[in-house]
Amino acid sequence: MICPCQNLQANPVNYEKCCKPYHDGLIAKKAEALMRSRFSAYVLGLCEYLKKTWHISTCPQPLELEPDSQWIKLDIISVSNKQVHFKAYFKEDSEFKYLEESSNFIQQDNKLVYLDGKTKVGTAHQNRNDFCLCGSGKKYKKCCAQ
Repeated sequence: MICPCQNLQANPVNYEKCCKPYHDGLIAKKAEALMRSRFSAYVLGLCEYLKKTWHISTCPQPLELEPDSQWIKLDIISVSNKQVHFKAYFKEDSEFKYLEESSNFIQQDNKLVYLDGKTKVGTAHQNRNDFCLCGSGKKYKKCCAQ
């Protein structure tokens, strides 16, 4: 299975080699790896993993999730030591949308955890030559743009 954080990417990585080791207990040393594994955990409904990787002061209680197939694609925009700026695409009703966030990470109990982020949600606009977000493998102009 392609890792959820790699969906619709060029040369996608298998889940077993990407986020599964983190979900099975490997500690993420870098913010990008933690962010990717958290995105995949949202898609797969791995609530306990999200709780373990969320700072105690900002983790919602209770936190309950189920697998969510609405999430389509993850694009990393920029990465620094303690921050990841990303866009996560999803489908709501018949419309493609995005959640954009600058996520902040800090150390807690000698491991990196998610603290908080500034988010915005909007409608996804695709360029004609982008691969379509529907997952068909076709360019947008030859797929959903018609």
